[in-house]
Amino acid sequence: MKKVFVTGPDGLLGSNLVRELIVRGYSVRAMVLKGKLAKTLDGLDIDIVEGDVTNKDELITLSQGMDYFINVAAITDVWPSRGEIYHKVNVIGTENVIQAVLQNKIKRLIQVGSASSFGFGTKNSPGNEDSPSKSHMYGLDYIDSKRIGQEIVLEAFKKFDLPAMVVNPTFMVGPYDSKPSSGEMIIAFLNDQLPALSKGGKNWVYVKDVAHGIANGLEIGRLGETYILGHENLSFREALTRIGKVIQRKPPRYSVPNFLMKTVGMFGSAMATVTSKKPGISYPLARIACDGHYFSPAKAVEELKLPQTPIEIGVKEAVKWFEDNGYV
Repeated sequence: MKKVFVTGPDGLLGSNLVRELIVRGYSVRAMVLKGKLAKTLDGLDIDIVEGDVTNKDELITLSQGMDYFINVAAITDVWPSRGEIYHKVNVIGTENVIQAVLQNKIKRLIQVGSASSFGFGTKNSPGNEDSPSKSHMYGLDYIDSKRIGQEIVLEAFKKFDLPAMVVNPTFMVGPYDSKPSSGEMIIAFLNDQLPALSKGGKNWVYVKDVAHGIANGLEIGRLGETYILGHENLSFREALTRIGKVIQRKPPRYSVPNFLMKTVGMFGSAMATVTSKKPGISYPLARIACDGHYFSPAKAVEELKLPQTPIEIGVKEAVKWFEDNGYV
């Protein structure tokens, strides 16, 4: 039985990925932070260990004897916009992962990045793996650090023959979103707390498709390559209209002009600075919400056999999980 070491196994992606690996017959060692309750992993036949990607020696020790390494762990927060923790986990942590893979002679590393490391496009001409990044303009350390982490992995592939690829999910929806992350939008919709929509959009993808693509990457796909794991390019109005049909809600009638959205974001950031409370929407998030972050998953569909499941399936499963776990 082949052994897979997974960091960050208890979030939206990690929880679904671990389940996909189990179904495929892999032996999974899942590393969670010390003292953290990983309720999304309860009852699974896996080896749970405590550790931190920022501790290189600990990481090397815990991943000994593994055939594969999947690094999902990351700080994905977007508030505060800046902070040393992003560099510590997403950059230094990635460097530690590389050292562990090389020292333990692990067969393959799959580094989970972000589609924001590439330049987004339009629906007619979506961004792809060759599109230069634009997202540094938003001033978010999360985005910047994930891009740097990706660059470090690709450079190690060239310099040290690191057996690695980088996968870059877009906006994922589905069950086990314990934080919640993308599920915040669904929960707000369920609770009638979405008064209006921005004019931007995203590439949306079912989280289990992403897990499927990553698991495929253990056996197929090219080392030294990046893969955007996504599916449908939808404006927020298009997406919320489809989500609304699943949860039997009507999407907000009004769309907020970009200048007003950004003004609200500026006010949110200013108030958060004064009160030290997370804003409903910050200025960087307001700017992102005004843009169409559209990408093509064609490369991953062809080379990683990435499934393309309608997002309604992910929404149904997310809603059920939220209801079963007291989020709504």
